Amino acid sequence: MESEKELSQPPREQPVNSIENDGAITRETWKLMMDVVMAIYDYREEDGHDPSRLFHRSVNKRYVPDYYDIIKEPMALSILKARINKREYKHFSEFVRDCALIPHNAQTYNRPRSQAYEDALVVKEVFAAEFRKLATQGLIPAEEAELPDLGEIPEADPLPDDEEEEEEEEDDEDDDSEDEGRRRKKPGPKPGFKRGLTQKHEPDLRKKRGRPPRVDTPMEIRIKTILKGIRKFKGAGGHLKITHFERLPDKAAYPDYYMEIKEPIAIDIIKRKSKRKKYNSVDHFMRDLDLMFENAKAYNQSDSQIFKDAVDLQTESRKLAEQEKKKPDSEFLMEDGRFPLPDGILHRGELWKVGDWVHIQNQNDVSKPIVAQIYRTWQDSDGEKWINACWYYRPEQTVHHFEKHFYPNEVVKTGQYRDHRIDEIVDRCFVMFFTRYSRGRPRDLAPDKEIYVCEARYNEEKHKLNKIKTWASCLPDEVREKDYEMDLFDVPRKIKKIPSPIKHLLKEDAKETDDLPRPTWGTDNAPPVAGAVHRRPRDENESPPPEPTPSPPPPSLPQSVAPRQPLPRTIIDPGVRTPATPPIIIHTTPAPIRPPGFHQMTPSQSFTATLQRRASNLAAAPQTPAGAYQPSPPAQPYSAAQ
Repeated sequence: MESEKELSQPPREQPVNSIENDGAITRETWKLMMDVVMAIYDYREEDGHDPSRLFHRSVNKRYVPDYYDIIKEPMALSILKARINKREYKHFSEFVRDCALIPHNAQTYNRPRSQAYEDALVVKEVFAAEFRKLATQGLIPAEEAELPDLGEIPEADPLPDDEEEEEEEEDDEDDDSEDEGRRRKKPGPKPGFKRGLTQKHEPDLRKKRGRPPRVDTPMEIRIKTILKGIRKFKGAGGHLKITHFERLPDKAAYPDYYMEIKEPIAIDIIKRKSKRKKYNSVDHFMRDLDLMFENAKAYNQSDSQIFKDAVDLQTESRKLAEQEKKKPDSEFLMEDGRFPLPDGILHRGELWKVGDWVHIQNQNDVSKPIVAQIYRTWQDSDGEKWINACWYYRPEQTVHHFEKHFYPNEVVKTGQYRDHRIDEIVDRCFVMFFTRYSRGRPRDLAPDKEIYVCEARYNEEKHKLNKIKTWASCLPDEVREKDYEMDLFDVPRKIKKIPSPIKHLLKEDAKETDDLPRPTWGTDNAPPVAGAVHRRPRDENESPPPEPTPSPPPPSLPQSVAPRQPLPRTIIDPGVRTPATPPIIIHTTPAPIRPPGFHQMTPSQSFTATLQRRASNLAAAPQTPAGAYQPSPPAQPYSAAQ
């Protein structure tokens, strides 16, 4: 039986002979090239992260159209494999240059703090280490082991607000890390920003935007306090003792470290595990912290500064842990009276927890419940239970260009993280990223639950729609590494976009020079009653509307063939059904017809039907369904990666 590791790897294809190769590269050298590529596929970081995942295949031009305007020599691991198999390289140095292109392109296109940029640095290190190893073994000349200089990495332009928001959501650092000076600035008005309406008509969006409130459990607060405490200790020269332990040593520079230390760990890994709820107790957390200090003592000499700092910090961290464990949980009650409920809230016989997609009562329009995802669950000092949820707007609740097209059932992610009482939840729903929506549907989701598709995030102050680059950045930390199983379609389905549902609201005298219109607001804790459309010039990242599909030309008959006489029309009584007279189906729209198994109700129908069932006491006995996200089992023959 093949091992799980073998199943996760791409097949090692056999090189094919090519008459174009001049024989300068030996069969053994071709094998070395493939071994280098497979080493990149196989490499994993200490926490199991695969830094090569983004570089397996070429960037999809359909999803990232500007990539090929910036990157003139695209490269991917699949291209390397293909060129090796086709024997396209004349010299080993050509292969080395192609390898160097992968991280160079990623650093050129992506921003320094992005995951792709960080992964590119790791991949670059692994490539360099593999080539150095070949040179040390005498298998390639030393001059061919050096990655070539492909030019300076351009400086990143200042971030637009929408991209800054996405990077903040991907950031693994704690917001309250005071010693690093990484506090984020609260959003404020930009120079020249004008409010056309009073607060009565347009609420101050900034008060409710940004990130969900921190509702940490007593255990999580204790862990943060310990991490914060050990950062304060300094050495005789004024250096922070924790500095040695921030990140693991460079694998290429210290290969012997990883041969001697079997369980490497550092502060950044511990913080990431804490943020993603991997620890179930303070003692569990302390085992990792002790392991980090023990590793430092095992590798370094007893008279070294790192060894001494490890001893001091280990002693201080244990003192801090004992102090924190002695404090009663009541001492950690949030100042605003919030007591976290990390296991979720049991309401109406169902468990509602972080990551669940829900419909929430919309006080502005009961027929269009708010589409949202739960981010926090807690109880207040009066015993009332609450959730904090991120809102997703429907197209008709946004401001956009009048020619903008949307997917059927599309929603857009907002920066609105709002508090709601648990009894404001109407029902469950589900939101899928557009790359998966065409491939299947979530497994085990009740057929009467609405399924939405999301492609973009909505900047509510600038009224801009920006395509989401990484779906994981839109999800709560607790479910980012969890996946849901899917029932896949036989073949991916084409989903045709349709015109804006509020296109008709465009004023007859609208001009490209008009100011941006404003949405119509109603009650405070609800989305706009209606959005608006405009004729202003499109942004550079906005694609034009799709071209209409031309009607097929009528068939022409040869002149030598006389037209047939029309057949007498048979009038069929619609009330009479016989096997000989199948019903006549007339399609009044060119839009694709959904199969019966995946027919969707409109939000209005779904909401109304739910109320009718409750009113008539005909609803089925409440059950606790599986959450929207569950840890993926080792083998998922029908699940699809994001």
